[in-house]
Amino acid sequence: MVKSHFFLLTALFFLLTFTACQDNEPRLSDQEFLSEHLSWLSDPERGGRLAGSPEEAEAAVYIASRFEKYGLLPAGEDETFFQHFTLRGPVASMLGAEERISRNVIAAVPGKRYSDRKIIIGAHYDGQGMGGQISMDLGGEPAIHPGADDNASGTAGLLWLARHFAASPADHTLLFAAFSGEEMGLLGSRYYVESQRENLDRVLAMINLDMIGRLTDGNLTLFGTGTSNVWDHLLEQIVSDSLTISKVETGSGSSDHASFYDAGVPVLHYFTGVHQDYHTPADLEEKINYDGMELILNHITELIGDLDEMDLSEIEFRPSTDPRPQSMRSGGVTLGVMPDYSFSGNGFRIDGVREGQPAELAGMMRGDIIIRMDETEIRDIYTYMEALQHFEPGDEILLYAIREGEEREFFIIF
Repeated sequence: MVKSHFFLLTALFFLLTFTACQDNEPRLSDQEFLSEHLSWLSDPERGGRLAGSPEEAEAAVYIASRFEKYGLLPAGEDETFFQHFTLRGPVASMLGAEERISRNVIAAVPGKRYSDRKIIIGAHYDGQGMGGQISMDLGGEPAIHPGADDNASGTAGLLWLARHFAASPADHTLLFAAFSGEEMGLLGSRYYVESQRENLDRVLAMINLDMIGRLTDGNLTLFGTGTSNVWDHLLEQIVSDSLTISKVETGSGSSDHASFYDAGVPVLHYFTGVHQDYHTPADLEEKINYDGMELILNHITELIGDLDEMDLSEIEFRPSTDPRPQSMRSGGVTLGVMPDYSFSGNGFRIDGVREGQPAELAGMMRGDIIIRMDETEIRDIYTYMEALQHFEPGDEILLYAIREGEEREFFIIF
């Protein structure tokens, strides 16, 4: 079974590689390049790219063929671009994918001076498939979740960076990793980290691209800025009048950088924010901000260049003291709001409200800052998530929020 699966993947890889290597067409502009890959990945024919599905395997082969086209070297198992692993755990079981085979796609641009020292750039390419229990389209019928922003955007960005650095190698080896199983609990990145435990002390940092396609008003959030002594200094060196960066110190979270942070590697996660279409069939390619993606990728390129000039001995890992963020549907209830990750004040500021959910039915709006739920004070996203754990469907509570400088009371029914 595994052997026949391997031969099928190999045949598909060579077919797509042959197609990808037909280089008679003019070189695409940056935005055309991003659009080509993002459109392919989020096309309905990809079926939502659920880990362990034939469509996810097809996407893996597509990514590998592009890595090879751009001149990267295989860095997976058995001198291939692939690293296979078995899907396990409650989410995989819930989605009917437990014990299926998935794969990471890994490629390298060898360093000119320090080939044994690495900077890892990662993005997950798997999606939500038909949604099911991980969909935020509550009550909706099963439908393809295209995952244009989450995370075809990060994957297209990964390919853009791979092409760029293959043509202009760094002093350190750059490892490009397209992870799968992220939507089932960071399974692919955790598997990779476990397989590389003995080599992680030679990794300068891991940079994660997850949901970089919806830049609004130039607001970009960077998670992990407290995980190393060098991040603040390096970020201050990059001048970008078009980006307003909100720095979040924690390296924990629900994306692949957390796997590396837990193993003692400095991390940064580039993120343009949650939106109404997150984990729904409405996460479409037509809503992607390609100008914004280009700004972000140029920022990452400059950051990697500056990081590349540093010696491994100068870079220290620093554990953050922030609590680990939890699922936005903790405790079996949801308020139906999107968090504003750029907010650093007291409370939990809402960036979006879902129609028909408890917050919207109670009259809450974008921009409201939650400060108390029943008797629990809400200081930030972490205390908000902790408070949600105490409620069950059918519970009725009083919620207090600041709107336009005034405290208001809302009656919430979960």
